[in-house]
Amino acid sequence: MTEATDRAAHEAVAATNWRAWQDSWDRQQQWYLPDREERFRVMLDMVEAVVGPAPRVLDLACGTGSITDRLLQRFPNATSTGVDLDPALLTIAEGTFAGDDRVTFVTADLKDPRWTAQLPYDSYDAVLTATALHWLHSPDLSALYGQLAGLVRDGGVFMNADHMPDPATPRLNAADRTQRHARMDRDKAAGVLDWAQWWELAAKDPVLAEPTARRFEIYGEHADGDTPSAEWHARVLREKGFGEARTVWASPSDALVLALK
Repeated sequence: MTEATDRAAHEAVAATNWRAWQDSWDRQQQWYLPDREERFRVMLDMVEAVVGPAPRVLDLACGTGSITDRLLQRFPNATSTGVDLDPALLTIAEGTFAGDDRVTFVTADLKDPRWTAQLPYDSYDAVLTATALHWLHSPDLSALYGQLAGLVRDGGVFMNADHMPDPATPRLNAADRTQRHARMDRDKAAGVLDWAQWWELAAKDPVLAEPTARRFEIYGEHADGDTPSAEWHARVLREKGFGEARTVWASPSDALVLALK
């Protein structure tokens, strides 16, 4: 890269409206998860209840930093470490929080058994994640939960908000799925971007095009893992070293599971 090209690239990054990309990501996610903000509210309620208003937080599989964004708005004295492997979403996260010394981002693969060595701290008051770990299959997720049990301090918490359907209620699951998709179809007809359309826009952006291409080299179109029940998550978290674990919020298809160390 020549000096002129390098300078132009830096100018393009500086001119990018990162908040607009952050908001665009949120709108796209909200299309799939209309109760997304309610999940975040309950998550932060529980952070405050268990570890207080100035926590050290690990934003696990952080994406654009949606949890970190809401964490710092509510708790200005909190600190956050965001960890992810997606170069495009991390580019947005790093642009959004540039200059904020409360926030650090780390590029790491959660399936790498050594990923925790890249973190700036040995322990955290809270590890939070949302709509992300369904990309892992159950054996990898179980192994990850064991690592998190060693990363959360005694008295600290881990919370995972994700798609956790109950296999014992197939007819209810089908009815909920039908209703959700009908709503999504109406919203999409009104102009809401879906996952694929959002990534098409990112691929055309001069700053995000290259990290987006790398992102698809890593993940492909979508790395679907398992979606075990909330009961499975709570049981495995207890088996891996957490003292208590249970659902603290649920919708017909999603749940927020909290584990207390």
